[in-house]
This record gives sequence, structure tokens and C-alpha cells, in this order.
Amino acid sequence: MSASTVQKLALPALVAMVVGSMVGSGIFTLPSRFAAATGVYGALIAWVIAGGGMLMLGFVFQSLAQRKPDIDSGIFAYAKYGFGEYWGFAAAIGFWLGTCVGNVSYWVLIKSTLGAFFPVFGDGNTLTAVLVASALVWGFHFLILRGVQGAAGINKIVTIAKIVPLLVFIVVLLFHFDPKIFADNLVGGGADASYDTIWQQVRRTMLVTVFVFIGIEAASVYSRYARDRADVGRATVIGFFIVIALLVAVTVLSFGVLPRAEIATMRAPSVAGVMESMVGPWGAKFISAGLIVSVLGAYLAWSLLAAEVPYLAAKYGLFPKYFEETNDAKVPKNSLLLTNLVVQAFLIITMFTQYAFVVALELTSALTLIPYLLVAAYGLKLAWTGETYERDPGLRKKELVIAGVATFYALLMIYAGGLKYILLSALIYLPSTVLYYRARSSMNLPVFAKSEAVLFGVIVLGAVIAIWSLATGQITI
Repeated sequence: MSASTVQKLALPALVAMVVGSMVGSGIFTLPSRFAAATGVYGALIAWVIAGGGMLMLGFVFQSLAQRKPDIDSGIFAYAKYGFGEYWGFAAAIGFWLGTCVGNVSYWVLIKSTLGAFFPVFGDGNTLTAVLVASALVWGFHFLILRGVQGAAGINKIVTIAKIVPLLVFIVVLLFHFDPKIFADNLVGGGADASYDTIWQQVRRTMLVTVFVFIGIEAASVYSRYARDRADVGRATVIGFFIVIALLVAVTVLSFGVLPRAEIATMRAPSVAGVMESMVGPWGAKFISAGLIVSVLGAYLAWSLLAAEVPYLAAKYGLFPKYFEETNDAKVPKNSLLLTNLVVQAFLIITMFTQYAFVVALELTSALTLIPYLLVAAYGLKLAWTGETYERDPGLRKKELVIAGVATFYALLMIYAGGLKYILLSALIYLPSTVLYYRARSSMNLPVFAKSEAVLFGVIVLGAVIAIWSLATGQITI
């Protein structure tokens, strides 16, 4: 792209990019995921916490992009420069594997959607579902190798497929909204419902809220395309509030249509089920068609993103140089191959878990929270030490608070997600460290510094506990 082409995007185009990157498959599953965990009060509290925390995290990404413009691939490079090589690797692995598992969740959701019409697909984790998904994974693999880069026309179709069905759904919800049903759903928790259990209910929604906000970091990437760099901050805020409005409307208004217990038992995507209850079978088909087009487009975009991570990490010396290789179409072929092998492995694993989409969703969130935490902590470190604030010391206190809130939020989400996903993450991080070992060995560099050795020791301990817990049935997937 030429320099004359880069600085062309006005504010509306930037806002569309932000919204498009954040609205994914997760929003189509929100009614049942929230209804299974909580009621209206819990849902509103959850969105206030998630919205506030993610907005602060978005501001941290924006600030770091301005303060460290020489650092590319910020999602893991910030961790590398802020805390050390292995920390950077941990952030890269967390984000990459989170993206891979997220891509698996796309296939599970598509097959679960089709399963409502073709029982052979079940809930997206039957043998037939996995075989069809596997064929499509490798079909996309060879398509991407030819240099398909998600053209503007495809992105427009995908964005429309995401937003229009959701807007129609919200309008229909408003016409069918029943205040009495809504009042009955104010407090979740079943027969023992009480205000004392609200936090426990909210906690069960936390990883879901993280999943639907994944992509907020993409906003800072678009700064180089902006006609006016000041528009990047405006687009981040405007796009964020558009997305949070959609998320809250889809979640909360659904409580005014059906009893919470009925919504909670709906198959994914539950937006289709709620729509069907209001307008009949055509509603489910309408939502399902939009979802499938949306998710296929999102899968293409996120496959390209996932393949970029090992490629860029290799350039930073965090992955073996093998992953820097590209084909004639400039596609990182070895990185793409590894990415799709991992996606394939997780697809096979979904056959052995009853709640494949839920596990994929929550594991994606847990893995992605690690790099989010390190990015927020790096922003906090810069504000705390005053580095890069020599020219604008007046912003230091404000950005110290923002980074502090973002760091606390990431820690709170990791805690709220529970020990299960922390341990499962350790079980994934441990074998992945072989890539880091090979990268460091090929450059004749020591593998770990002292603090990095401590981090690796914690990962080993977590992995051992995870294996023991899976073997004894204390952790189930």
C-alpha cells in the first residue's frame, strides 16, 4: 500500500473497522450464556465491569501505540520490552493459541447452528461435524496460501452479515418485550435466588464478556490508515460504545421475552432460539444464515491474524526462524501450517467434551487474558517510572490511573475465570515452550533469565497440577 493510499480513512471508516473487529460469534450466544449464569441485575453489573475494564485496556493500547511507535506487533512485543524475552514469548503464545482456540469455536458454532436443521451435526462436536469442519479448515488453508487477504468487498459483506441480523433481532425484541417477564428475571439463581449471590452469578459471566470484547486491541493498528490521527481515539471510543450497546441490548432485552430458565437451555446460537420464539422458524433461519456468513468471514480474518503471530514472533527471536519463511504470495506458509495443525488438534478434542463451544470460548478468554495483563502492566510501568512522559508530564497521572484500572481488571478476570482455566492454560504453555527453547538455542543465547526461570517453574507446577486434576476428575472438560 502506497503512502498516498494509507492516510485516507475518515472517522466513519475507522469506526466501522473498530466495530467489525470486535463483533464476532460470541454475541450470538449471549442470551443463553447469561441466562444460565444470572439475571438482569447480574448482567448489568457484568457489563459495567467488563465495559469499564475493556475501555481502559483500549486506552492503554492507544497510549502505547503513541508512546512506543517503534514497537510493532504490540500484543507481545510490549511484554518482551517491558519484562523480558520469555514474558514476550508467553504473551505471543497466549494470544496465538487463544486465537487458534477461538477459531475452533467458530467451527463448533457453525456446526451447532446447522445442527438445529441437520441433526447429524449435533451441538457441533459430532464426528460428522468435526470431519466437515476439518475439510473446511484445510480448504481455507490452501485458499490463504494463494494470497487471499480479506478484500474490502468481503469485509463489507461480513460486517453487514454481523450487524443487520442483530439490529433486526433488537427491534423485534423491543416489540415483544414483556415487563412482567422481565421483572421475573431480575435476579438469577433459581429457587435459591437472592441478592447475596449476585457476585457469584456475575463471576460466571466474566470469561464470556472477555471473549466478546477480544479484538479491541485491533483499534490501535488502524492509526496509520487515519486521515487524522486524532480520529483514532475518537473511533476507539465511538466503536466501543456501539459494540457495548449491542451487547447489552442483546443480553438484557432477551430477559423480557422468555423465562430465564428457558433461555438458559437453548442451544447455540441462542439468539436464533429467542428469535424463533418471537416470530417463528423463519427467524431462526434468518439469524443462522447471517451468523454463518459472519463467522466464515471472521474465520478468514482471524486465520490470517493467527498466522501472523508466529511469523512476527520469529522476527523478534521468540519463535524459531523457520516460521519467518513466506511463499511467493508473501504468506507465512510455515506459520499458517502450524496454526491450522493446532486448530485441527483442538477440533478433535471437541469430540470428547459435552460443552465444546463453552470450553473453547472460556479457554480462549483465559489464554488471551495473559497478554492483555502484560500489555496493561507495561502501560502501568511506563506511567509509574515516567518513561516517555518527558514531553507531556501532565498526562502521567491520568494514564497511571487508566493503566492501573486495566491491570486490575485483567487480574480480576483471571481470578473470576477460576483456577480450572489457569491450570489448563499452563498445560498448554508448557509444551509450547519447546518453540522458545529452539529459538534461543539456535541463536546461542541463554534460555531463561532469573525472573523468567521463576515464571517457567510456575508454569511447570501448574501443568503438573492440571494433569493430576484431569486424571482424578477434579477438572473436567
